[in-house]
Amino acid sequence: MMNESLAEPLDQTKTIAEKTVYSILFTISLSHLLNDMLQSVIPSIYPLIKTSYHLSFSDIGLVTLTYQLSASLLQPFVGMYTDKRPKPYSLPVGMAFTLTGLACLAFAPGFYSILLAVALIGVGSSIFHPESSRVAHMASGGKRGLAQSIFQLGGNAGSALGPLLAALIVVPFGQSSVMWFSLVALLAIIILIYIGNWYKAFALPKTKSAHTAVAHHKLSSRRIGFSLAILIVLIFSKYFYLASITSYYTFFLIDKFHLGVQSSQLYLFIFLAAVAAGTLLGGPLGDRFGRKYIIWISILGVAPFTLMLPYANLFWTSILSVIIGVIISSAFSAILVYAQELMPGKVGMIAGLFFGFAFGMGGLGSAILGKLADSTSISYVFHVCAYLPLIGILTAFLPNLETRKKKVALKA
Repeated sequence: MMNESLAEPLDQTKTIAEKTVYSILFTISLSHLLNDMLQSVIPSIYPLIKTSYHLSFSDIGLVTLTYQLSASLLQPFVGMYTDKRPKPYSLPVGMAFTLTGLACLAFAPGFYSILLAVALIGVGSSIFHPESSRVAHMASGGKRGLAQSIFQLGGNAGSALGPLLAALIVVPFGQSSVMWFSLVALLAIIILIYIGNWYKAFALPKTKSAHTAVAHHKLSSRRIGFSLAILIVLIFSKYFYLASITSYYTFFLIDKFHLGVQSSQLYLFIFLAAVAAGTLLGGPLGDRFGRKYIIWISILGVAPFTLMLPYANLFWTSILSVIIGVIISSAFSAILVYAQELMPGKVGMIAGLFFGFAFGMGGLGSAILGKLADSTSISYVFHVCAYLPLIGILTAFLPNLETRKKKVALKA
């Protein structure tokens, strides 16, 4: 009798786990939107704090580096820990760190206070991303690329909204108006508590199934390590280039086309909106046609447009930025799911590693490019970064996992 009573909820859990839970996917995507919108306030107010605190481009790069390092170093460890010990309510705890950082940023009296504030926001991000990516994986129902794209869509949409809201709120009303964004953080905490309740109900059976997952591609450990190294290099090329846009695109437009701060922020919003729109393509296209092909197109395929960007007039700069945003944004979901398929059962660790490395490369890129801009010019930075997508040629060395799985299945 007891066995029958236990079997029924387990069967129900299995049935639900095999379905794509869109309500959870869109809810975690919304929380990703709110989280990344709050984070994107940081680079959006760079022109403001640069003037207010008399900062150099190197100082701006250090602000980004501080945020990105605090947002990246903890992520793999958070993922590794929660692969073994799920923490359903770590998501609202992470958002509480972000809330504290926003309050500190709004009333920061000096440069070092700004560094502390962005570090707290970074810690919140390091907790949020691996765990929320796991939630998307749990709710995917097998459509992992689609789930990650929906999840990433929220983040990129939030990144696009941040500069727009900063242009409308922070630039006219000053740094203290950042405090209004704390209301968004409070809303996100409420949403994440709801996610935590769902997570708690499914964390244990999902974790058990993850630990018994096996790889069907039959690749050697050496080949898996080599493939992961290539993926990390591709992440480097993508996020080093994106660092030039997110941190310095407004300065590039102001310098080259003599735009005002608010106008330059609107052009940054256009680029980030294109990134958000393109994000939804990579995952489902990877599910259908193979992730390797999407990775190839999204990294190497953007190179002709990045090479043209530094030479374009204002009109074509805006057009090219949209094309670049749409193409390059399709890469991350495909790369992340590809890596998770290389190492099944390590969902949190892989998510933490790749999200963390992406943030780290963004921070390192911003710091290095800030130094380069100080010693040369903003225009020179964009000329140099235009060549980074050519690294996408390394995609040729990645195994085609879909083909491998079919061969293994035929042999079986």
